[in-house]
Amino acid sequence: MYQERFMQRALALSAQALHEPGTEPFGAVVVKDGAIVGEGFNHSVAHHDPTSHGEVEAIRDACRKLGSVDLSGCELYTSCEPCAMCVAAMHIAGIAQLYYAASLAQSGEAFDGVTVAARHPIDVEALRIESGATLAQRRLPAEQRMDGEAVRILAEWAATRRAA
Repeated sequence: MYQERFMQRALALSAQALHEPGTEPFGAVVVKDGAIVGEGFNHSVAHHDPTSHGEVEAIRDACRKLGSVDLSGCELYTSCEPCAMCVAAMHIAGIAQLYYAASLAQSGEAFDGVTVAARHPIDVEALRIESGATLAQRRLPAEQRMDGEAVRILAEWAATRRAA
């Protein structure tokens, strides 16, 4: 159930980036049972980590605080429509509902002509296409190597989980 105070907190985190070097104005919170259990904002430049988006940071924070990688039933409030990577992280974590403020189109308009230090611009449409494409259809060259060894390790790990 949407609650304005959670969106206001996501926007406050976004605004916090205006005053912190190495951050970008994307804030997010994870909510469980009416309480904020995780917060994050974009630290990509500060952490030298292109995956350090607000949504991912909020998910990481919630998982640490809850001691679980399962965020089923949680809601995520974010200052901007999430990119494909963040949507994938939400899906993997089990986020049940997303609320966002600015759309990707609106953020693109706001950022028009702005370059972010040490980062190339993100082509959102290309990211959507690439993340939904099969491996053979992606632009990123990929070759499979040593699959037999990898499968053996995976099977060994799975066997220990089945026995438990």
